[in-house]
Amino acid sequence: MRTTTWSVRAAAVVGTLAVTLGLAACGTAENGGGSTELSDGEVDLRVTWWGADARLERTQDAIDAFETKYPNIHVTGEFTDWSGYWDKLATSTAGGNSPDVIQMDQLYLASYADRGALADLGSLSQLKTDGLEPAVLDMGKSDGTLYGMPISTTSFGILVNQDVLDAYGLELPDTDTWTWEEFDAFAKSVSEKSDGKTVGITPWNNEYSLQLAARPVGDELFSGGDVVMDPKTLEGYFQRALDWTKDGASQSASQFAEQAAASLDQTDFATGKSAMIFSQVTQLTAYSEAAGGANLTVAKLPTDDANATPYQYFKPGMYWSVSAKSEHPAEAALFVDFMTNSTEAGALLGTERGLPSNPEVLESISADLTEDEKKAVDYTDSLTSMLGDAPDIVPNGASEVDSLLLRYLQDVLFEKQTPADAASKLIAELQSSIDATK
Repeated sequence: MRTTTWSVRAAAVVGTLAVTLGLAACGTAENGGGSTELSDGEVDLRVTWWGADARLERTQDAIDAFETKYPNIHVTGEFTDWSGYWDKLATSTAGGNSPDVIQMDQLYLASYADRGALADLGSLSQLKTDGLEPAVLDMGKSDGTLYGMPISTTSFGILVNQDVLDAYGLELPDTDTWTWEEFDAFAKSVSEKSDGKTVGITPWNNEYSLQLAARPVGDELFSGGDVVMDPKTLEGYFQRALDWTKDGASQSASQFAEQAAASLDQTDFATGKSAMIFSQVTQLTAYSEAAGGANLTVAKLPTDDANATPYQYFKPGMYWSVSAKSEHPAEAALFVDFMTNSTEAGALLGTERGLPSNPEVLESISADLTEDEKKAVDYTDSLTSMLGDAPDIVPNGASEVDSLLLRYLQDVLFEKQTPADAASKLIAELQSSIDATK
């Protein structure tokens, strides 16, 4: 999963993606010409992904298992870190030399799919999709066509450092029923109890949190490939973060800005300077390790309406996609099927990419989960009654949504813009970016 440096890094690659794919748009729509039936001969596949050494080792182990099962298919792995991944992929795609199998992210799925760079996975019989929940599978679709097979899923909540709370003699309210007023008061009490050494919460600042702030009031960010959010909803999102900053519940604007470029182990949450953080819960293990093995728990998001329409949803952590240029789409689909649906691959990959999207695979590794991984699974299970339909994925042209949110939020926290002005301008800028791709 990504760290808090993700939004900053994403901003650096958006321009390259837009320009490179834009130039290549006319050249990527046709199929690579490969057979959709498996070959009896020798086949070479290239597979690309982002990640660190731990992901490389686990992925290579799974590749070795795949090659043992299918000895005529030879897989060459290509990997880099997140910051360089999208530049490299955009360049190879523009040159018609995209890897056969591509690790994909929700921010870029529609951008690549709408330009014809990805194969229709639904047309490849080697990939079985019936093991995934329909709502999860639908988030791999653009305009109704499956272009990304969800590798993993995650849910969203509040990570809580229990060691910090214990040090100041604080106890959480009932987080199954707490309201935003109760949450705000508790976050402020952390700052007061610690004499400002530790704040209660680090403000939210990404698309997932914005979607979950909007859905309880019947709003959404995207629909039909456009921005449809009421500016008032986004204004409220910004206003709440500003209120936390001004009343001391969260860090100062300058400290928050410094956090945007911090490595995970240097964040206020990992160093005990913030008791809570909004996060995808599959980052619990990474944060616990970054915090020196701190005792972390997960709390639900507050709600002011216990009877609100179910608004939570499980978001794919990432996807496997197949290049539309692949000369071996059948074998590429078989690889994706193995990596997603095989319990053998599941045992080797574990939860490094998040909780396996196939429930059968997740169940098969449940006995080997760490305590932190079990906390993430238990929290995810607790959301069942709160699950609604998945929202539309980020449309083509809107890949920079997280970096835009961070930029405008920082302007609000520094009081360079009012929440209302920032909301209107962000929506206009995001829609303009989408319109430029049409």
